[in-house]
Amino acid sequence: MDIDPTQPWGIAIDYAGRATLTEDGHTVYINVSDTSLSSIITPDPLSGRYPSASVTAQFTETGTNGAVLRGYGRIGVEPVGTDPVAPDQTAVPRAVSAAVADFQANTAAYVDLCAQWSPADGGSDEEPAPETTA
Repeated sequence: MDIDPTQPWGIAIDYAGRATLTEDGHTVYINVSDTSLSSIITPDPLSGRYPSASVTAQFTETGTNGAVLRGYGRIGVEPVGTDPVAPDQTAVPRAVSAAVADFQANTAAYVDLCAQWSPADGGSDEEPAPETTA
């Protein structure tokens, strides 16, 4: 992923913290948000610290018969001292990399699962025997 040095978060995001990009042929949806429960970003009254920011990247790929594979990555950006979170141009690429790695891990897990149940790949075409209790 290419970082745009003219953008605070390394990518152009809209007013709601959203962006879309393409990585490894996937359309990846980005969301940058704070982790507070308020619409007004203020320091926590107990700790005096501003809330952290969360950068997420996610995408799905669908296949036949409702098959779906997902990739998800999340990076937290913490405030320094009592200052609000400063934009981090490396957070979005790290979240995207995590999402792609998650997708690849999910793909490998599905391949293993399919091999276990596919007679053509050496799996059994019979249902497993029920477990017995003594």
